[in-house]
Amino acid sequence: VWNTFDAHRLLQWAHAEAGAAAQRKLKHALLAAYHGQGRNPGARDVLLELVAASGLDATHAAQILDGDAFAAEVRAAERQWQEAGIPSVPAVVVDRRHLISGAQTPQVFEKALRRLAAAA
Repeated sequence: VWNTFDAHRLLQWAHAEAGAAAQRKLKHALLAAYHGQGRNPGARDVLLELVAASGLDATHAAQILDGDAFAAEVRAAERQWQEAGIPSVPAVVVDRRHLISGAQTPQVFEKALRRLAAAA
């Protein structure tokens, strides 16, 4: 289990700096590093490598990591989800209203998504 707080700060920064597409690219790189390669998504060297590979400014990212920039935004998001009853991950929220909690099989996701689509 690794602390991903700094990764979340950099995701906030990526969105503020370069928009949703840049944030998504960094997020995909973080997920691939963790799930695909077993790398620590909280390690400074990994974070800076992934930032650069995502086309973002690694020097600026290092400055973010050296300070407390975007910490308040990440803490606010944590509070928001905790107040919504989500204390941990994995948790998938669909349309900001429906929760699929815990590690689930693809069939569980399919059933839930089909039920939500039919109700819409």
